[in-house]
Amino acid sequence: MGANRAKEIIEQVEKVVIGKREAIELAVICLLSKGHLLIEDIPGVGKTTLARTLAQTLGCDFGRIQFTPDTLPSDVTGVSVYRMNDGEFRYMPGGIMHQIVLADEINRATPKTQASLLEAMEERQVSVDGKTYELPKPFMVMATENPLDELGTYQLPEAQLDRFFLKLSLGYPSREEEEQIVEQFLHNAEWKKIKSQVAAKEILRMQEEVEKVFVHPDLISFVLEMAEKTREHRELRLGASPRAVLALIRGAQASAYVENREYVIPDDVIKVLYPVLSHRLLLTAEARMNQKTPEKILAEIRSRVVLPVLIGNDK
Repeated sequence: MGANRAKEIIEQVEKVVIGKREAIELAVICLLSKGHLLIEDIPGVGKTTLARTLAQTLGCDFGRIQFTPDTLPSDVTGVSVYRMNDGEFRYMPGGIMHQIVLADEINRATPKTQASLLEAMEERQVSVDGKTYELPKPFMVMATENPLDELGTYQLPEAQLDRFFLKLSLGYPSREEEEQIVEQFLHNAEWKKIKSQVAAKEILRMQEEVEKVFVHPDLISFVLEMAEKTREHRELRLGASPRAVLALIRGAQASAYVENREYVIPDDVIKVLYPVLSHRLLLTAEARMNQKTPEKILAEIRSRVVLPVLIGNDK
């Protein structure tokens, strides 16, 4: 039942974000894994459209924070305001106090403002003036960023990158896909107005069902060995963290769930391997000079680690 609903979400988003089925599936996998999504690409290819359209399908409270160099941490977390009439401080919620939050162009904000998201993303709460405020459930941050060589961008802190469950890129559409986009733009005024497919309570139930998907010990061993190899690699100054290992396993469970399976197969792990790990791997200076990328190094490691072959679900 839940898997069918996940497919409905994907198909609904695909009506607006044309030709990006794989990216949409990964975004839904991120949601079902209780993770946060980072979308990096050049301006104008549909990053914000994907985030907003996905939010519209979920039946959740939606908020948007437009990050700029003068955005303050209090704009994100909220602030305590003194009220003269009752002589008390009252908490005024910031932009983070929504179930689905679009953090648009997150890397245009200063590092201090970026860091204000850390507690919210990890603990699902914010602390303001010594008091803690719980965030609504479900809670998901969908952040967009421009490439670092764009003017006015800042590097995301390593700790924050590790808190993003996965990272994806959209890229340019094909000629045929772009013709469809133009056709909808010219002749369908309602093409970006879609109906929500699920309610918040249903999303929470689906997230719980994902946690029950069976993962074979051999697949867990494969994930652990991949992580260990990244930590030992001479061209990486930072490998996969334990949080990354858990994210990779949970993402594989969510991938299986979307495909209406009660067990994970090797293809599920491979599907989320690069989106979950690549943004968490930091290159050495020498590797950058040699024009290496985290994806290339992951491919090298993957070629040396044997992926188990399972018979059926092999429970």
